[in-house]
Amino acid sequence: MTVERPWLKQYRPGVPHELGELPYESVADMLVESCEKFKSSEAYVNFGKSITYSELDNYSKQLAAYLQAHFKTGDSIAIMMPNVLQYPIAVQAILRAGMVVSNVNPLYTPRELKHQLNDANAKAIIVIENTACTLAEVINETGVEKVITTTIGEMVGGLKGKIMDFLIKRVKKMVPPFDLPGSISFKAALNAGQSLPFTAVKRTLDDIAFLQYTGGTTGVSKGAMLTNRNMISNVTQTKLWISSEIEEGKEIIITALPLYHIFALTANCLTFCLYGAKNVLITNPRDMPGFVKELSQHKFTVLTGVNTLFNGLLITPGFSDLDFSAFKFSLGGGMAVQKNTATEWKKVTGVTLAEAYGLTETSPAACINQVPMEEYTGNIGLPLPGTDCQIQDDDGNPMPVGERGELCIRGPQVMLGYLNRPEETAKTIVDGWLKTGDVAIMDEQGYFKIVDRKKNMILVSGFNVFPNEIEDAACLHSDIIECAAIGIEDERSGEIVKLFVVRKNDSLTEKDVIAHCRAHLTGYKVPKLVEFRDELPKSNVGKILHKDLRE
Repeated sequence: MTVERPWLKQYRPGVPHELGELPYESVADMLVESCEKFKSSEAYVNFGKSITYSELDNYSKQLAAYLQAHFKTGDSIAIMMPNVLQYPIAVQAILRAGMVVSNVNPLYTPRELKHQLNDANAKAIIVIENTACTLAEVINETGVEKVITTTIGEMVGGLKGKIMDFLIKRVKKMVPPFDLPGSISFKAALNAGQSLPFTAVKRTLDDIAFLQYTGGTTGVSKGAMLTNRNMISNVTQTKLWISSEIEEGKEIIITALPLYHIFALTANCLTFCLYGAKNVLITNPRDMPGFVKELSQHKFTVLTGVNTLFNGLLITPGFSDLDFSAFKFSLGGGMAVQKNTATEWKKVTGVTLAEAYGLTETSPAACINQVPMEEYTGNIGLPLPGTDCQIQDDDGNPMPVGERGELCIRGPQVMLGYLNRPEETAKTIVDGWLKTGDVAIMDEQGYFKIVDRKKNMILVSGFNVFPNEIEDAACLHSDIIECAAIGIEDERSGEIVKLFVVRKNDSLTEKDVIAHCRAHLTGYKVPKLVEFRDELPKSNVGKILHKDLRE
């Protein structure tokens, strides 16, 4: 199918239209080369403890040797932990051992964890003690043969690490009791690996590197098979896009989104490793005062996040007083960046909040705005080099410019498919196009804009109403922190709009909100019901969960 590519004329000079030959055969090769190139530079910082690229290389080699002594090439190894130093070490070790990384959300319930471990056929798991009780409940119903446990303070080490773990376990009671016979600590595994042989494993571009599980919002959680080709392509695409702004060995990137999520995994962990950046890991970004305090310790240059994270920082005392003199760019993804958040962000930091778009199934980046970006536009930008995007109708036919339809993507970053789910794969990848499930439009210049998720669409008297549009309009009100719109069954119109609102000012009333929306929206789009909440349900990366509100 011939694809019109009007976005190419918007590319910055020097950015190629296609990728060409990839520079590495595997993600492991890419990471090892960076460790050698930047060996004396700081790689990761967490709770004031830093490790260099040389130390990252040594630790990952030790853990890889330990894994090779117990498992074979191609085996799946799960990681279940927040942003701590152990995470990047574990990822690099698993890949160097010739095995497959299966990231697990530490907030999973026993049922969800059991499903993923069995679906991925995980042979081992590296788990933070805070959630080891969940694993203990189901491990006997899985094929997991070995468990490596760790604590938040284990790699911080010294007296500080011991005090941290004592407070977390004994004072704050954040580690529920668990029993995992035969488990080994992370440091014990590293020590054991020192005396074991390590064999460099040759992996190809078509080998699976990550089994990255989707959130399961459309049913059971599915494992997206992301190959070395997928991941290296996406890192290369991103590097080509941002290369004019980023300097090797000089960047400090803030990683508040969890590294087990595909956004931070590719954007923060992998891409900025290529630049020899210092990566500041935020273990608990929900502690906004603590987050701001950590930011004050670094002259950071890059910060990635989701709209709710940026919004949370803006309303946290002390954030506006930070030193933003080195700050180069901020990237928002995972959910729509709202105009009022972007406007306030630019006012406070002096940096435009650039929006990007992607999915687990696209490794994840597919579209991104130009970096640096002058002003917020509300669109998701242009397809990355080597990527085609198309708006299609329900029958797979391309839609005219400016018409709404499903955003479909093809490119080297599109997953191999869903593990052991050929039917689901066939529904998602049709004639080479990944069907995203997102409703979008493309303008004459080739810029794309997401309207909404197909499944979130509200049908009012035969008219399609998209929650994003309502939420954007509602959040223009100065007393609305965040909101979410859903459809409620109605005898007369099929559905009506209900808006959930988190407000700054308790004097804001339902009548005020409806009047404000009426000034900005066509009549049938105006919420008929408003419910105030102290907070909205969110996913592990801060995306508002409309499905939970509907339930």
